[in-house]
Amino acid sequence: MEHRIVGPGPYRATKLWNETVELFRSRMPLRKHRCRFKSYEHCFTATEAVDWLHELLRCSQNFGPEVTRKQTVQLLKKFLKNHVIEDIKGKWGQEDFEDNRHLYRFPPSSPLKPYPKKPLYQKNVIKFPEWNDPPPGTSQENIPVRPVVLNSEMWFKRHSIAIGEVPACRLVHRRQLTEANVEEIWKSMTLSYLQKILGLDSLEEVLDIKFVNSKFIVHNVYSVSKQGVVILDDKSKELPHWVLSAMKCLANWPNCSDLKQPMYLGFEKDVFKTIADYYGHLKEPLLTFHLFDAFVSVLGLLQKEKMAVEAFQICCLLLPPENRRKLQLLMRMMARICLNKEMPPLCDGLGTRTLMVQTFSRCILCSKDEVDLDELLAARLVTFLMDNYQEILKVPSALQTSIEERVAHLRRVQFQKSYPEVYQERFPTPESEALLFPEKPKLKPQLLMWALKKPFQPFQRTRSFRM
Repeated sequence: MEHRIVGPGPYRATKLWNETVELFRSRMPLRKHRCRFKSYEHCFTATEAVDWLHELLRCSQNFGPEVTRKQTVQLLKKFLKNHVIEDIKGKWGQEDFEDNRHLYRFPPSSPLKPYPKKPLYQKNVIKFPEWNDPPPGTSQENIPVRPVVLNSEMWFKRHSIAIGEVPACRLVHRRQLTEANVEEIWKSMTLSYLQKILGLDSLEEVLDIKFVNSKFIVHNVYSVSKQGVVILDDKSKELPHWVLSAMKCLANWPNCSDLKQPMYLGFEKDVFKTIADYYGHLKEPLLTFHLFDAFVSVLGLLQKEKMAVEAFQICCLLLPPENRRKLQLLMRMMARICLNKEMPPLCDGLGTRTLMVQTFSRCILCSKDEVDLDELLAARLVTFLMDNYQEILKVPSALQTSIEERVAHLRRVQFQKSYPEVYQERFPTPESEALLFPEKPKLKPQLLMWALKKPFQPFQRTRSFRM
């Protein structure tokens, strides 16, 4: 009863779904059961299915031991809705699955989930414009030209060009490195880094590049506070004041500086419910529907923790700034609550860490498609995010350094082509340095000036000294 490890790549969620269905159908124990004085062959009870599937998911390296029994029941509800299983009378779809003694069986045929088809995109993510490329909408034919009076001199020039003695001249449009160019460089190199870490030939089937906003990346890198939290230009997209105040209250419990009203028994539970209700009613998860496949693909790298952290860092840079800020504040609160030994239990029967994962995993990551393992995958991601959120929500220093060096190099090239004389004065070449600073003759050491034919010998006394 083993899952094979599904690494990063396209359609990872679909592959995990199909593999789980295949294992469940092929290895789930079936036997004879009696119900209301009637016997049924090759079936199982709902409780038996929950027990078996729960153990399968917990032992899988794709999901981990954090999978709860409640999550297993939710998955079996999806199985029933999508006709992976049916009740003993052949009903499925509209029926509800519960952890009880109700009998179920496998239908004669259970089609696996098909892989989605996405439109093909260019493999080269972004082609940065060359310096000699004309601006959009400009061509050589549209440039007004005065009629040329053909004389002997002009005829000689044309004849020299025709026979190859003089190279033909062409119009060169010099392009300046604009803010839009810098943003496109950030987008192109960021996606290239992600593709390299995932080890994919292309990001086409993992990420729709049309929805990657280069302005979001630049804002998430440079518009941050001293604590590394994103600063929003549009204050209307901030968290509501009452939500932010509630989050600060639990994060700093019991030292709540913003707390003015008196506390009562169970006050912290009500504050937590207020925060959970707000995040639970978001129209879209914080990691967005468009980036679902990218984050799920990175989950295949959890066996290599360092690579997974780097990949998550890059994926989080692609988020809208307001989503990244909400995620940063939420993860800081969750981590502080889990580490706070003075925090009273927020839920009876559940540990604080498990409660955090179950409460906020779906508002952080989920898919549009209900036929998916998004609840299990979200729990896996949030667990890893809680343990490494400080690193994951940082800007990757290697990527930032590489891009800034690239931008600085392009600006030097543009400056050199536009102002060659000024560039030569400010940034001298080795040839110009030789002219400005001629090489001085090297002085020989003084010891080398002595031409010693014989080495030094020890002093010897002779008779001449006595005379």
